Amino acid sequence: MKFIQVQFTIDNKSSAEEIARTLIDEKMAACVQIVGPVTSIYRWQNKIEQSGEFLCLIKTEKSLYSRLEQRIKTLHHYKIPEIISIDIVDIESNYSKWIHDSLI
Repeated sequence: MKFIQVQFTIDNKSSAEEIARTLIDEKMAACVQIVGPVTSIYRWQNKIEQSGEFLCLIKTEKSLYSRLEQRIKTLHHYKIPEIISIDIVDIESNYSKWIHDSLI
């Protein structure tokens, strides 16, 4: 089994919590940590923007990424949401079992 951490940002905590609960309820995520607010500085429509956002960190299996990405897109209100997957190279065995068991 291969595990990943997927991250996305969103502009308010209640939306972050709603998405997190949906992903866990639908067994696409074992855990979603919500961090923030964080400050994001980025270029959008040729202007430098700054906003407060919440960073969501999802633990899941790599095989679920496509479904997870599509689900985040349907629940998210940004035109182009940040959705990034990072391979987990090393993971404690009991924790990996817990992730797997949480997704079945």
